[in-house]
Amino acid sequence: MKLYRNLCFYCFVFVATKNFGQSITLHEQFNGRFDYTAIGNTLNINENGAFFNCDILTGSAAELSMSTNQNIIAAYLYWAGSGTGDFEVTLNNISITSDRTFGYSLDSDRQFFAAFSDITALVQNQGNGLYLLDNLEQIDTSQNYCSTGTNFAGWALVVIYEDLSLPLNQINIYDGLETVPDAITINLDNLNVLDVEGAKIGFIAWEGDVSLSVNESLRMNGYLLSNPPLNPSTNAFNGTNSFTGVSGMHNMDIDVYDIHNTISIGDTTATIELTSGQDLVMVNSIITVLNSQLPDATIEFTSEAETNCFSRTIALEYTISNFNATDQLPAETPIAFYIEDLLIAQSVVGQIVPIGEYITSSIEIEIDQNINELFEITAVVDDIGNGSGIVSEISESNNTNEITVELSNDGCPIFIPQGLSPNGDGLNDIFDIQGVYDVFINHKLLIYNRYGSLIFEGDNNIKWDGNSNRGTNSSPRKLPVGTYFYVLFLNETDYKPKTGWVYLNY
Repeated sequence: MKLYRNLCFYCFVFVATKNFGQSITLHEQFNGRFDYTAIGNTLNINENGAFFNCDILTGSAAELSMSTNQNIIAAYLYWAGSGTGDFEVTLNNISITSDRTFGYSLDSDRQFFAAFSDITALVQNQGNGLYLLDNLEQIDTSQNYCSTGTNFAGWALVVIYEDLSLPLNQINIYDGLETVPDAITINLDNLNVLDVEGAKIGFIAWEGDVSLSVNESLRMNGYLLSNPPLNPSTNAFNGTNSFTGVSGMHNMDIDVYDIHNTISIGDTTATIELTSGQDLVMVNSIITVLNSQLPDATIEFTSEAETNCFSRTIALEYTISNFNATDQLPAETPIAFYIEDLLIAQSVVGQIVPIGEYITSSIEIEIDQNINELFEITAVVDDIGNGSGIVSEISESNNTNEITVELSNDGCPIFIPQGLSPNGDGLNDIFDIQGVYDVFINHKLLIYNRYGSLIFEGDNNIKWDGNSNRGTNSSPRKLPVGTYFYVLFLNETDYKPKTGWVYLNY
């Protein structure tokens, strides 16, 4: 882990020659024995274009068919079309309102939209079967769109599922609304390819035309991708669904490509290039599936810091978790504790933390006298004490946790004895004020005789043993048996001086 480093695993960075609607960014990440499938359908009656009927349906259907061993983890609905947008639809007669929206303006006369909704509960409840998206009504098929072949509408359902027979994978779902032509370059950074088997990348794209294939290509690390016969290398966006084998999905694509030959074990970066010399294509979502056996360490303080009066020693309890992981967190993973940028303590994870599990631990830390009484401690797991880690993780941005600590004097007990007998027997040889020494380190003790003369002055290092160190003869001398008056200044906020009588005897 790198302290103060904020990176997402498998981040996409985009460079393009055209203005975008919204940049495609990471939306959700899943780690485990996961994979995904996708269904959907167009609402176009036929391919858009000046020589075709521009009418668009308000609904269409597609069938979800999953195996019994595939457990639905998440389900995301995307829909899109020409115009400023319709963000309320129905799915199997259930009203769906968009959680997020995207927009793109080709020019002043042609706008496009896309929408997203998390419908996990709905799909988990209904399972396999026919899904009818309907009431997508506010689609612009006016002359501005119809005459230029840019009128379209469609929908897609992405389903993430768990299958215990699968390897441990990481699925990243990125979305936004980016456009091609002419080109988009996508840089995948911070990869940790452990196994290329089953590696793939998928796209949800809108407005692609099967009849337009001028300089249309999809490359990864320079390798031309294709999925024949559905997706030839020269026409990536041609109205198909790679999962169902369906073609003729006018002006939309649900495509997935095998990329195991384009990456290698040990790769840390990859590059995707999308080009189109004529066809306008709007990429709405990009999904990667890569084998990823990595832990994901997090740390969390589980209770308030325990302090003892003015003691500078504090006790901290915390948990080390490995929840969003595809591999166990090794023992001896380092832990560092900071006050601001100052390293104040170190520890290690005491045992292996399995996937989805956590362990509890504690530490005592001595706080330097130069630190104020109110401060914040930052704990960082996978940190050797200089901001660097030793464990590759799924996420390097969730390794810290903070807690506020106040060294308070509230409730510090003080016991003042009524006498002392400094005769060398080891019992009551000093005026032992319990709860003061090494707690109220700035205290001052004054002892007066019965005539009101100051005969002793002490502090945290000088304790009264029946001798005087003040008065006409400041040299230490044994005081006579009798009653003496004391004044104890604790010199701490909210503590008043304490006064009383103490009897000296031998």
